[in-house]
Amino acid sequence: MSKKRKFIKWILISFISLIVLVVGFGFWFMSLISGETTKDNLQATSPRDLPYLTEDLKPFRGKILAVVTSTDVMGDSNKKTGYELTELSRAYYVFQANGFKVDVASPLGGEPPVIIDGDDMSVFDYAFLNDSAAQHKTKHTLALEDTNPDDYQAVYFVGGKGAMFDFPQNTKIQSIVRSYYQSEKVIGAVCHGPAALVNVTLDDGSPLLANKTVSSFTNDEELFLIPDAETIFPFLLQDKLTEKGARFNDGLLYLENVSHDGNLITGQNPWSTWTLAETMVQQLGYVPKERKKTPEENTVHVLSVYERQGYVQTKREIKDLYVREQKDLDRVLLAMHSIVAAMQWKIGKSIDLIRLMAYVKGLT
Repeated sequence: MSKKRKFIKWILISFISLIVLVVGFGFWFMSLISGETTKDNLQATSPRDLPYLTEDLKPFRGKILAVVTSTDVMGDSNKKTGYELTELSRAYYVFQANGFKVDVASPLGGEPPVIIDGDDMSVFDYAFLNDSAAQHKTKHTLALEDTNPDDYQAVYFVGGKGAMFDFPQNTKIQSIVRSYYQSEKVIGAVCHGPAALVNVTLDDGSPLLANKTVSSFTNDEELFLIPDAETIFPFLLQDKLTEKGARFNDGLLYLENVSHDGNLITGQNPWSTWTLAETMVQQLGYVPKERKKTPEENTVHVLSVYERQGYVQTKREIKDLYVREQKDLDRVLLAMHSIVAAMQWKIGKSIDLIRLMAYVKGLT
């Protein structure tokens, strides 16, 4: 056999071996996720199936206005957008479980565009889709201009990339935020929701955001998902908040982070929604109703431990969660963070998270 043929044969064998290794790793990687509760098992969930919403009911304590975007396309990009369902549904149920009625408004009123990310959906989000009262509110939102701010104890600005386009210049939003802040009513906003705050000026002429500690979707989070975000959005939210005088509190990438500055409460991303809503309830003067943490929240906690204390301590934390506290983790979320780490060329971190996935599976 000629050297040329031997070389070609070696190349073919190496290529086939690589394919076998990649395919084998893919099957093994997916096996670490298998056994998780499938989304199909959750889709029929209704509010009456959730003890958090049916037991220990709280008396009526007032009303909260949730505001969602009416924008369905990101500027001139033709990319679809809207409000993030999980950022509304989870806060909606926290408010409801704590005795508050929630009205939903949007700049244009009517049925706003919504983004439903199947990978992020949990039992509460599916319950929201099967909640006839909640669905009527989201399909027939109040026109923001027609709302009476005096009817509410708090306002909550839901995230979604569309908020970057129709929240900042909306004068009704500016009026509500100014009035609520100056009268010490509670203002909450999550992810891209803080876009509602960037152009608010107080009666004394000062920017609302001056010297306020706030969080929102960060530049790193934005540009990782949309590399050309600077050409699509009118501004990057972190930059604009800082430009307006805010002390920007940026947490770990795609992990929970909430800033609480007086009656102004802001969250970094969708994973911050639960804590942000409960912080709003606390700021309203009530102890938030006890709630069993979701597997996603437990996983976010574990990922935070990894970032701050490393692999060994995280493994101990996982064992403690499963053995002592009987809490579940979301292996799909661990897998997603492993993939993100690999995309960032953080190979050591990616391997660590895969090892943790295998450890979690061994405990279940």
